[in-house]
Amino acid sequence: MERVIAPDGEKIVLHSTGTGPDVVVVHGGGVTVEPYRRLAAALAERCTVHLYNRRGRADAPARREPYSVEQEIEDLGAVLAQTGARAVVGHSSGGFIALRAALTMPIARLALYDPAVSVDGIFKADFIPAARAALRAGKTARALAIVGAAGNPQSPASRLPLAVQTVFTRLLLRHPVGRQMGELLDMTLYETAEVAAHDGPAEQYAPVTADVLFAYGQAGPPHYPRLAASLAPVLPRMRVLPVPRAGHDGINRAPARLVEPFTAFLTAA
Repeated sequence: MERVIAPDGEKIVLHSTGTGPDVVVVHGGGVTVEPYRRLAAALAERCTVHLYNRRGRADAPARREPYSVEQEIEDLGAVLAQTGARAVVGHSSGGFIALRAALTMPIARLALYDPAVSVDGIFKADFIPAARAALRAGKTARALAIVGAAGNPQSPASRLPLAVQTVFTRLLLRHPVGRQMGELLDMTLYETAEVAAHDGPAEQYAPVTADVLFAYGQAGPPHYPRLAASLAPVLPRMRVLPVPRAGHDGINRAPARLVEPFTAFLTAA
């Protein structure tokens, strides 16, 4: 596997596949690159796809403290420089990192799916203190339930009593994906706080010159279409793609109705 030397000297491992234009995928919080393998395989028919684990996960170096999005942008910049890629896919907090990077880096094409970006208070983070308190008390299931309800207000489960949600979350923690989300929750909360710290008017993203494809799952959280509507006036090179029957994990499921427009966008001349 190819390794990239980050600005601080640490090594970032690339998981690359496919042939064609180079594309870098920046994954979301609470996970590693593994849930993005299906997307990478689908895009690899026409693209060279580069996955890498963000710090603190799997084969990545430890996260530097105190955490900041600037560190994430530095790592992404090193990956872009070594691969020569000018196309980036970002999901959730990875979409936040990618959009912030596009303010200063020569990214030509930026495909976002449910990017965790806050504009004019759209992305709520008032749940963080309660989630952190639960996590410090060793109540990981309760903390995950708090985060899940805040992040998915459209879900009927979010309207259940927190005690009931916690029972369901405890079952989720028995699954490998849920267990990993629990293990990474502390880092995820720091990432969420960083998103909230960069809240502001949509105009802060006006310097972005990349062509942007903003996709969101129509069965997912309602703040993403609101975010797309807020960004559209300041990003005239942005196109919005609602993905039917897709939730926040729609990009990981990689249905053709998402993969086909993503591929066309990422490989356009």
